[in-house]
Amino acid sequence: MMLGTGVMLQDRYEILEQIGSGGMSEVYKAKCHKLNRLVGIKVLKAEFTSDAGFVSKFKMEAQAAAGMSHPNIVNIYDVVDEGDLHCIVMELVEGITLKSYINKKGHLAVKESIGIAIQVAQGIEAAHDQHIIHRDIKPQNMLISKDGKVKVADFGIARAVSSQTMNSTVVGSVHYVSPEQARGGFVDARTDIYSLGITMFEMLTGKVPFEGENTVTVALAHLEEPIVLPSMLNPEIPPAVEQIILKCTEKKPENRYASISDLISDLRKALINPEDISIGAAAAPELTSDTIMISKKEMDIITSKHKIVEEEEEIDDEVSEDESSTHLEKLLTTFGVIAAIVVVAVVVVVFSKLGGLFKDNNPLGTDNQITIEANNGEELSQKEVLMPNLVGDTQEEAEKKLAGLDLKMKVILENSDEIAKGTIISQENAPDSVIPRYSSVIVTVSGGSDKVELEGLGLTEMTLDTAVRLIEGKGLKATVVEENHETAVIGSILRYEPLDKASLGDTVTLYVSKGPEIEKVVVPKLEGQSSDWAVQLLTSAGLVVGSIKEEYHDTIPAGCVVSQSVVPGGEIEIGTVVDYVISLGPEPPKTQFLASLEASYPLRISYGPGSPSTEIQIVLRLKQTVNGEVKYTQLTEPKAYSSDTMLDIRFTKIRGADGVSNGEVEIVDMTNNIVLNTYTINFFEIEV
Repeated sequence: MMLGTGVMLQDRYEILEQIGSGGMSEVYKAKCHKLNRLVGIKVLKAEFTSDAGFVSKFKMEAQAAAGMSHPNIVNIYDVVDEGDLHCIVMELVEGITLKSYINKKGHLAVKESIGIAIQVAQGIEAAHDQHIIHRDIKPQNMLISKDGKVKVADFGIARAVSSQTMNSTVVGSVHYVSPEQARGGFVDARTDIYSLGITMFEMLTGKVPFEGENTVTVALAHLEEPIVLPSMLNPEIPPAVEQIILKCTEKKPENRYASISDLISDLRKALINPEDISIGAAAAPELTSDTIMISKKEMDIITSKHKIVEEEEEIDDEVSEDESSTHLEKLLTTFGVIAAIVVVAVVVVVFSKLGGLFKDNNPLGTDNQITIEANNGEELSQKEVLMPNLVGDTQEEAEKKLAGLDLKMKVILENSDEIAKGTIISQENAPDSVIPRYSSVIVTVSGGSDKVELEGLGLTEMTLDTAVRLIEGKGLKATVVEENHETAVIGSILRYEPLDKASLGDTVTLYVSKGPEIEKVVVPKLEGQSSDWAVQLLTSAGLVVGSIKEEYHDTIPAGCVVSQSVVPGGEIEIGTVVDYVISLGPEPPKTQFLASLEASYPLRISYGPGSPSTEIQIVLRLKQTVNGEVKYTQLTEPKAYSSDTMLDIRFTKIRGADGVSNGEVEIVDMTNNIVLNTYTINFFEIEV
């Protein structure tokens, strides 16, 4: 039903003009004469008013939504019934719908889209905090005011509509409907998150992800078809923003953001670091058992270690065989020495029997001592051996040499960066020196380098936590230094020091990306500015509007900023949240001066009995002298009366000026601008 200009609803709302029409209602611009402000009035179409159950549900939902108050929500002021008319009185937003704005621009820039999404999400968050789900989030229900503030409309209306048969006329939102709505399943806060994700997709690409010949086709696409990557339609969409959209539009609600607050947090991060691929990324699923999953890389490592073990076992077998050979050689050598001694003894006996035949030339000496001539010309007893040169031999090779000489080896390990592990570095006894047989000789064997090779660890390929654990597991210390980097993912390892090796106990410094250098902006001064201007100042500076509180203030006018959470003039990171406090004006007095009046006044006294058809505009007003000046307060709205009307005057509480004890109530003819009658009243101070 259309309302004509000038029609009054409830003797309060004057229809000025029709400003819109939707599938379920017409929207009018009206003036509230009681509060002297412009409002929007949404009037249900006739096809809905015939269903009493729907109308009842509609009013209940609208009344529930009227309890909300938030800068990003179109506030509901009143629910009006007049005859067959069922209306919602709401805040009038002078501006454009987001749908029209997208159509006008084709698609929106990334930062602008994020800013709008944050404001919409903040409005949804306020509703969710009061357990109100919108159910019909779409660009058509988002209004952008002339000062750039975004407000969400129709809270509480979509739920009533969803109880009706859904068709394209009633709910033109099939392009934004969640899979659970499409199948008629359970709906919760994550439904609004899905629809907001589709809205963000449209803002950035200028298109909705699913199109079809009819609503059924589109609804089935929401249920079954994967969403097109937004970056395929607009390559300028950064990874973080795309990840957020994909997470919002997951088919299963449990895979979306758990709450709108989490979404807001990621949107603010994306505003600062749009290239960060970790923003909006899905968490790794939990395993349902204790099974440990082994990657191919880990399997290759395990396989290579298995081969090393087999090689070591082969070496051990060889060592065992060598050791057996050594024992056999030692045994044979021992028998050989004994046999030689026996032979020599026999020879000695023979020579001694020969008497003096060789007495003068006895080569064995007078004490019959057995001697052997060494290579260097020195004579060695059979209890002595020459020390071999072991330097450069492996430990196994040296042990074989010494065992052949009936010597034992004592090992001192010494780390060396130059000499391979297991190689003889030095020996206590010099080569070719004479040492007792069966004695122990001391050699120094290389234990290899005590430094950790860092180059082959692949530290720059690892996550920071993995790299730190690996470094500490090798007996080193790790320290982290963050650096700005234009392209590297936040948290990734850029480089490390030292570059090659580090000794046990040394510190390895990991240089980690903290993303691009964050731009800083100067904090604007908000004090004394209107709330709307404060929003514009913060948005223009790249800052985010935070919580807005209200308090009484004696000097700052109502509606202006009293204080802000961040000191003006300083520099802060772009995207920082700034809270501020709005003045309510001076605190009202705790007492009021009140009066009452009951009277009747026949208008024919002023106009005479001869003019009953005369129509005049009458208003009642209060006249008082305040601080030496006459002050008028209008008590009623102007209303037309015929000249033969008996004017019934009843006021139970007339509020007068503070401290003024009397005044006059005047009957004023607005048509002829004359005072028809005056009533003197007295005021009394009463606590309120």
